[in-house]
Amino acid sequence: MGRVALVSGASRGLGAAMAERLAADGMRVAVNYVAGTEAEARAVAERIGGTAVEADVTDETAVTRLVREVELSLGPVEVLVCNATGPQPGIPFEELSWADLLDQLAFFARSPLLLSQAVLPGMKAAGWGRIVHIGSDITDRVPPDMAAYVAAKAAQLGLAGAMAQHVARWGITVNTVAPGWIPVERHAGATPAELAAYAVHLPGGRLGTPAEVAAAVSFLASDAASFVNGERIRVDGGHGRV
Repeated sequence: MGRVALVSGASRGLGAAMAERLAADGMRVAVNYVAGTEAEARAVAERIGGTAVEADVTDETAVTRLVREVELSLGPVEVLVCNATGPQPGIPFEELSWADLLDQLAFFARSPLLLSQAVLPGMKAAGWGRIVHIGSDITDRVPPDMAAYVAAKAAQLGLAGAMAQHVARWGITVNTVAPGWIPVERHAGATPAELAAYAVHLPGGRLGTPAEVAAAVSFLASDAASFVNGERIRVDGGHGRV
């Protein structure tokens, strides 16, 4: 049977694309979702022959329950994709509060920490594991009014790097995929002018697709990436380097 993968925040968007790709790779995939997105998550799970499991991955008790449910239904988690996200409001720096920063850290530092700690015992026992963080190229661009999001994504990258050094001895790798702006359902309100303005900064003149991000995750989750550890792969079409 295929390996067991857990993708957090996989009811739609990039998470759904990653779940679909890992299932196409032969994995048994748990589609994590948060309350309010059950119908979408179950639709994804049905398409890929996986299972949908609700949990707020910023909550320690919920994460423990999530991993236990996945283990009971599919088996120990061998591939973890930390993808869950939340609102990313633009806030002028003078108005930024500590609470605003903590809101972002909950998704991009606390959640990956809790999820990784919950699946590590099984990965250690198996002597094999793949943990893939979904980061962002925003830490290279640092746009105005996004300080909280940028700081949280930078914290996530540091967490992934430190974890990669620690778990390698058990045959576990930890890497980061850093997409640029990849329009998905939650960007449905973006205007053609906004899309065109972003594409101007892309050497290829086009925006990326969820499938292209999922392909990078697929590689890092595979046996082929066994000697790739602590890396950050930008999937942004070369954004900002023109």
